[in-house]
Amino acid sequence: MRRLRARELYEYLQHTDTNPLLLDVREPWEYEYCRIEGSELVPMGQIPSVHEDLEHDREVVVICHHGIRSYQVAYFLEHMGFERVINLEGGIDAWAREVDPDIKLY
Repeated sequence: MRRLRARELYEYLQHTDTNPLLLDVREPWEYEYCRIEGSELVPMGQIPSVHEDLEHDREVVVICHHGIRSYQVAYFLEHMGFERVINLEGGIDAWAREVDPDIKLY
């Protein structure tokens, strides 16, 4: 698993053509409050039952509030055979502070 801070991930996304899945594992109320454009919501509790539906060969960037839940999900996905997993360290909170100040903090 790769671990990238918000600014590093932003730069990576600007220069990659891999079209990674931005997997937001927060709760629906959190996602409705704020989110990274283009991300898809799958709450952490649903990952064990839906991970088989995700493309195993697609790069996955896992996102949560501060990077703790996303780390756990990234670790799980890695053990389920996903080889290209990135954890957003610091989560959407760091993204809002370092990349997109229009995203609401909570």
